[in-house]
Amino acid sequence: MSPVLAGVLQVLALVVALGLAYRPLGDHMARVYSSEKHLRVEKWIYRTVGVDPNTRMRWPAYLRGVLAFSVVSVLFLYLLQRLQGSLPGSLGFVSIDPDQAFNTAASFVANTNWQSYSGEQAMGHVVQTGGLAVQNFVSAAVGTAVAVSLVRGFAGSRTGELGNFWADLVRGTVRILLPIAVVGALVLVACGVIQNFSGIHEVGQFTGGSQQWNGGAVASQEVIKELGTNGGGYFNANSSHPFENPNGLSNLFEIFLILVIPFALTRTFGRMVGSLKQGYAILGTMATIWVGFTALMMWTEFSHNGPAFDIAGGAMEGKETRFGIAGSSIFAVTTTLTSTGAVNSFHSSYTGLGGGITMLGMQLGEIAPGGVGSGLYGMLVMAVIAVFIAGLMVGRTPEYLGKKIGTREIKLAACYLLITPALVLCFTAAAMALPTPPHSMLNSGAHGFSEVLYAYTSGANNNGSAFAGLNADTQWFNTSIGLAMLLGRFLPMVFVLALAGSLAEQKPVPVTPGTLGTHRPLFSGLLAGTILIITGLTYFPALALGPLAEGLAS
Repeated sequence: MSPVLAGVLQVLALVVALGLAYRPLGDHMARVYSSEKHLRVEKWIYRTVGVDPNTRMRWPAYLRGVLAFSVVSVLFLYLLQRLQGSLPGSLGFVSIDPDQAFNTAASFVANTNWQSYSGEQAMGHVVQTGGLAVQNFVSAAVGTAVAVSLVRGFAGSRTGELGNFWADLVRGTVRILLPIAVVGALVLVACGVIQNFSGIHEVGQFTGGSQQWNGGAVASQEVIKELGTNGGGYFNANSSHPFENPNGLSNLFEIFLILVIPFALTRTFGRMVGSLKQGYAILGTMATIWVGFTALMMWTEFSHNGPAFDIAGGAMEGKETRFGIAGSSIFAVTTTLTSTGAVNSFHSSYTGLGGGITMLGMQLGEIAPGGVGSGLYGMLVMAVIAVFIAGLMVGRTPEYLGKKIGTREIKLAACYLLITPALVLCFTAAAMALPTPPHSMLNSGAHGFSEVLYAYTSGANNNGSAFAGLNADTQWFNTSIGLAMLLGRFLPMVFVLALAGSLAEQKPVPVTPGTLGTHRPLFSGLLAGTILIITGLTYFPALALGPLAEGLAS
């Protein structure tokens, strides 16, 4: 079987598996977020925290809940790392330095999972399992809660109420993420992923010395790392490490975990707004972009541009032979089109255009299908922009799902779109202009610039993957990327929730013959074009200095 055919079959297998899970999972999530009942364990959590899950919140109260919970989470995770040297199960590792502890706490709470450390050489069992793994669950639940609040904004009428943040957070964790994670962890263990609490042990003798590894609860953290579109690896090599991702089957299953909730949320959206066709339109846009990027990445990496590529069958540098070019390309596209950031290969070793594809995937806003929750609300904001553009074309007041898109709504959507590019480009410019940060670059020229641009693109878009080659464990990068992650996560949420509140206050307008059919393929095409054009105009100059220049020169 040719490698190209193997790649096509992997894509088809993923499509079938996602198709089988789409309806039951999407309907289940709609029931979870629409139910008025509380499970016994959920009631216990509410009493412990001291909140009333039945209180209906307007957007400012919902936002205060999001920010308060996230601030407490950052402080808890920061202190846990700073006290690691005094905690049991630390495996003898010392406490984490302040700048790196801040960076890691911001990273995991923001669902970014950027790592400027080697997990197996810095973090003990308590921090890994009690700190990082817990944030993998709750940060994903926060993103889903914000997405559901925006859906309620479209579905609501003259109330301004978006639900209850605490109820959405707990339900998303207890009823959705935990059950799937338990089953998924068992599948990963069956595939060969380790799950233990062993200490550091010697695994063999090598020239010049021996190599030591520590064990850990890897399968249970790996599953939520992918399912929650987090991406932080237990080991420095992330999903290219055989303890995290042993073979082709585990690789395909991890890709499935990354995509299943973001894609299924489109059906949840359709259910909650009362029109499954609206969900299918969003799904079609997401799927088209994902398939297109995957095909383009496989083409760039399989292209033979010299004798070395001919012998290897393609661009195999930086890729694991057990995954090959196809498995690596699909994984890379999936993790950069979502907010996962896990890697099973080094993106810096991809061809110039291949590295640019991973960067562009993040710069689209990670909405195809995007992160858990964040992909859906990002795509819905883009849908608002697309409807506005269509309204300008025909001279009609734009409407989406029965809600008028007026001055306030389009301003909020525009602010959402501008936040992330401003963070990426300003921080990249500062890093390249200052005397010290460029010293962290392994390469010079276009590739070196790509290392820095990729780092801030990854941080501000809450992705977390690294281009490799950049020494990010410095005070400048730990602090600046940490700020980019926090601002890139929570500032957009402010505008999303404000938009949701504005929509929820409106009375739905009736459909007329002149209303744009947002459930049709024509709108899906308009939406995809809007996404690509806006992103291209925003990032093209920066991409031209980095991956495009490198790709055209090779």
